[in-house]
Amino acid sequence: MTEADLYPAVFLDRDGTLNRDKGYVHLWADWEWLPGAPEALARLKGAGYKLVVVSNQAGVAKGYYSEEAVLELHRRVNLDLAGRGLPGLDAFHHCPHHPDYGGPCSCRKPAPRLIRLAAAEQGLDMARSFMVGDKLSDAAAGLAAGCRPILVLTGHGRAEAAAAPPDIPVAEDLAGAARLILNVNANFPS
Repeated sequence: MTEADLYPAVFLDRDGTLNRDKGYVHLWADWEWLPGAPEALARLKGAGYKLVVVSNQAGVAKGYYSEEAVLELHRRVNLDLAGRGLPGLDAFHHCPHHPDYGGPCSCRKPAPRLIRLAAAEQGLDMARSFMVGDKLSDAAAGLAAGCRPILVLTGHGRAEAAAAPPDIPVAEDLAGAARLILNVNANFPS
């Protein structure tokens, strides 16, 4: 695969970026899209970006819910997008570990493993890709994987923004992040 064959992507944290972080969201009944998030996803998808969720799901390690529950929730997210007439997400990757419950792992953000795994599976160009999340650990994972981070002020973002390095762009929400991405990359082919 040549560089010309690779796709740009937007990697997305889940809780606090796409949906309200209510603490260990694992049931569809508890899912609540953040305002404008589905439409922002559609704009990014329409511009030729692959959309990949990379999410720490420590609730699995803590025994609050199963990995099957995480997979089912992700299936329902894409069904909901389809029901709105919007394109779905291309992939979901999650880390089911927590260092206090079973020890360290190599996939929990800020480690870049989930992003790199998705990049290899989907044929993604990291130099033209972004990582959008509400925590500095999301930004660190994106930087380590070779893509550009954007911190959103939803979820934990407002509290984390004060410690953000000045070279990490900050957006009000996913819609604002999408505007930054589409403005920066207007000249990239889709």
